[in-house]
Amino acid sequence: MTLPDSAYTQLTDDTRICRILNGLWQVSGTHGEINENAAIQEMMTYHQAGFTTWDLADHYGPAEDFIGKFRKNLKGENIQAFTKWVPRPGLRVSSQIVEDAVKTSMSRMGVDQLDMLQVHWWDYRDSGYLSALKTLAMMVLSGKIRHLGLTNFDTLHIKNLMDNGLRVVSNQVQFSIIDNRPEIAMIPYFEQSGIKILAYGTLAGGLLTDKYLDTPEPTREQLNTASLRKYKPMIDKWGGWELFQTLLSTLRKIGDKHHVSIANVATRYIMDKSTVAGVIVGARLSIQEHIADNVCVFDLELDDADLAAIDAVKSQAKDLYKIMGDCGQEYR
Repeated sequence: MTLPDSAYTQLTDDTRICRILNGLWQVSGTHGEINENAAIQEMMTYHQAGFTTWDLADHYGPAEDFIGKFRKNLKGENIQAFTKWVPRPGLRVSSQIVEDAVKTSMSRMGVDQLDMLQVHWWDYRDSGYLSALKTLAMMVLSGKIRHLGLTNFDTLHIKNLMDNGLRVVSNQVQFSIIDNRPEIAMIPYFEQSGIKILAYGTLAGGLLTDKYLDTPEPTREQLNTASLRKYKPMIDKWGGWELFQTLLSTLRKIGDKHHVSIANVATRYIMDKSTVAGVIVGARLSIQEHIADNVCVFDLELDDADLAAIDAVKSQAKDLYKIMGDCGQEYR
């Protein structure tokens, strides 16, 4: 299988990525038991289909180890594996702690340079993130890291980083049809500064799919993965299950028109937003895969009527920016 050129974009001048990134939160142990051998074999299936970009983190269970073992099977073929550094809340960070964390990720992933390290910070009252990023910027200069990114930073604190001479290439944030917070302050700033968005939660953990069309509101017991438990409250804040069903019905009609799935429409809608370089779709390795369905996203073009229909539903929903604040505030 060969993906069209439109399936890829330049994140930076020297880094080309697939616009659907394979998300590895699913192997963290909160989404069901993973068979390691089957998972690594399935990673090759994704790669051979053209999905060459991976999103992971130091705390996603064996995700970094999986990448390291997977690379050994590639025989020099190019992939992009973007990991994260997520220091525990309250940790007093020193340069040595930062350097050790990078070396651990490099060792687990079997590389002498990280493609990108994305930084999360729990408490902005602790300005240690500035010194941590200065240390990481030095590791970019020394060749240990190719690019620096962020995850779940808000616009104000990204501006603070930039004002302190610390440049990043991307910020990973929740962005979906029901969560448009990046459009309020972040995208206008990113259009000026050249920073890109890597969007996650675009399918609301699987809720924005055909599976949940015309279904009763799930009970807590039926929300049997960390993703479902994370994103169902977002729907509650946004407008509730009845309005969500209206949205799914609208997306199904658009999907019928273009012969694609609800997930395809939801993904394409966010992929077309300004400054969005890629959308992260969870890969449930050894459990379930959606490669063939994901391919359909790249041939889908939403027209003005499609966008108007989606916006008509969204106009009935609550403003999550007013309720929750800017991107990432749910983590603080």
